[in-house]
Amino acid sequence: MPPAKAAWNRRRTAKLERLDAVRSFTSGRVLDAGRTREALEALLRPGDRVALEGDNQKQADFLAEALAGCDPDVVHDLHLLISSISLPEHLDVFERGVARRLDFAYAGPQSVRMAQLLADGKVEVGAIHTYVELYARMFVDLTPDVVLLCAEQADRDGNLYTGPGTEDTPTIAEAAAFRSGLVLVQVNELVDTVRRVDIPGDWVDLVVESPRPFLLEPLFTRDPRHIGRVEIAMAMLALRGVYERHGVTTLNHGIGFDTAAIELILPTYGEELGLRGKICRHWTLNPHPTLIPAIESGWVESVHCFGGEPGTERYVAARPDVFFTGHDGSLRSNRVLCQLAGQYAVDLFIGSSLQIDACANSSTVTEGRLTGFGGAPNMGHDPHGRRHASPAWLSLLTGEAPALRGRKLVVQITQTFRTGGTPAFVESLDAIQVGEDAGMPIPPIMIYGDDVSHVVTEEGVAYLYKATGLADRREALAAVAGATPVGRDMDERRVEGLRRDGLVALPEDLGVDVRRAERSLLAARCIEDLIAWSGGLYDPPARFRTW
Repeated sequence: MPPAKAAWNRRRTAKLERLDAVRSFTSGRVLDAGRTREALEALLRPGDRVALEGDNQKQADFLAEALAGCDPDVVHDLHLLISSISLPEHLDVFERGVARRLDFAYAGPQSVRMAQLLADGKVEVGAIHTYVELYARMFVDLTPDVVLLCAEQADRDGNLYTGPGTEDTPTIAEAAAFRSGLVLVQVNELVDTVRRVDIPGDWVDLVVESPRPFLLEPLFTRDPRHIGRVEIAMAMLALRGVYERHGVTTLNHGIGFDTAAIELILPTYGEELGLRGKICRHWTLNPHPTLIPAIESGWVESVHCFGGEPGTERYVAARPDVFFTGHDGSLRSNRVLCQLAGQYAVDLFIGSSLQIDACANSSTVTEGRLTGFGGAPNMGHDPHGRRHASPAWLSLLTGEAPALRGRKLVVQITQTFRTGGTPAFVESLDAIQVGEDAGMPIPPIMIYGDDVSHVVTEEGVAYLYKATGLADRREALAAVAGATPVGRDMDERRVEGLRRDGLVALPEDLGVDVRRAERSLLAARCIEDLIAWSGGLYDPPARFRTW
């Protein structure tokens, strides 16, 4: 007998049933904001896989609060997919039993509480992902049943304008919309005509006008007032010992005062070295305010962004030759595409970490703090799939003829000791013990040591890519690790040998006079200077105003 006829539209049928359950709360696609919690209780089923923004910067906070307020007798055991755990409500759902399982990428603001919930058995972690990894799985084995997103504007047909902080919204929406998942979006305002269609209405099932604008964090703003001599000295070392030496023209900068210092000495120290036009031309990074002087000085040809940055909207709109903008003038960011650009299209990634071990493995997961990774592992590794050549890539040529290939520059930049005298370099990462205690199959290492090509500290530069084995790598790292547990027993005579062999360069080897590492070398020394450089177009958030 022929097999029984299969049902091939169960997900679509389930979606229609969910929408029918909230008809009394809606007018067309528009959901009554006052009944959002009731609507979620009607839409969601126990065990549903729910994707919630939770991005790096912007948060669907109104929907997160409504979700956290759901009755756990009605909505429970949800499987939450969230890239960045940023709000208390993101973890309240686990405290209350609304959600049980979690797949995420980053938990910086909630990292301590996240570690405690894991220890208390309140949350089951599927995996700590990179951003791209989590979004990729939404198209494979983690397709969401319901997604809760945020946008600037919607019209009554569901067309969305996501604004400068587009970030992850289109990717998450697509993962649901094309496999019969339900898409619910909180918007700042309902309008007759959106400024720009960033997501078409037929991807969107429901919109709700939030009583307040969604939260948008100025995550990438660094006040130059807090950049001191050590950061400037390391910036000088990085510029001479890495950027100039390898001719780096395409790059990504992580968040931090160390990389902000590099951006701010390009128009001064970099100009003095005659490097404009030779390095730092094409960038993948958010619109860092500290990059404004370099842009205005003619250093920067293009910037593609993961997300926006509050206060930079007018400046970005006025520089369409540099930034990717729409016909309306506003930035078009895209985290997934920018992560891919940062993985495959740039020659250098430079960032920092909370701990680096003796083999150059690093992690932001420390004792009592489950931070996660964000996008660092995507950009902070040597992608073996790359095939296009560039001078910087070829300067780290590896392999044996004829199977030669270049290598991406993966740079860790950090002071040897952090605030409070905590060493940045340790013999063993806290992440090893955290992983064991949490029963993880592998320890939560962020960037593996064999991917790291350079380490920059205030002591000098370690050229780890030149190491012929693990012993060489450990010694080169120890030579720039200062008086930390990794570096304090390093023999001075061995350091001299590493310098002769080119595995280590101290400031004098690079022609860097650290006595010049003064704040006068910064192109901007305060937020007011950045505003002046922008011609008054930069409008910093209130927390960065001192006047």
